Amino acid sequence: MKQSDFIDDASFRAEAEAYFSHLLAQLDEIEFDEFDPRHTPGSLTIQFDDGSVVMLSRQTPTHELWLSANYTAWHFLREDGSWKERDTQESMLDILNQILSEKMNEKIELV
Repeated sequence: MKQSDFIDDASFRAEAEAYFSHLLAQLDEIEFDEFDPRHTPGSLTIQFDDGSVVMLSRQTPTHELWLSANYTAWHFLREDGSWKERDTQESMLDILNQILSEKMNEKIELV
């Protein structure tokens, strides 16, 4: 099994929550009236007016972030400072930006 950057659960939880807050701040800047991004402990949820949901959730036992959208799920480990899909090594931001860009019909570039 691949190893993440985290040495313990507490450091993973703290970093995940800080990352969710970082993403939420960027989402709040997007001029798009048909979505509602929210950060609650353990997750970042983006609810769209059409009822669809994009969710990032913290999985402490495996030190992963899970992304679900459009009936698909991805599992991300942070390796060398970047969140990468566990099996394909795709960047989480690339996948998330693609999902949001398609949903909002404009180029979204979260960093």
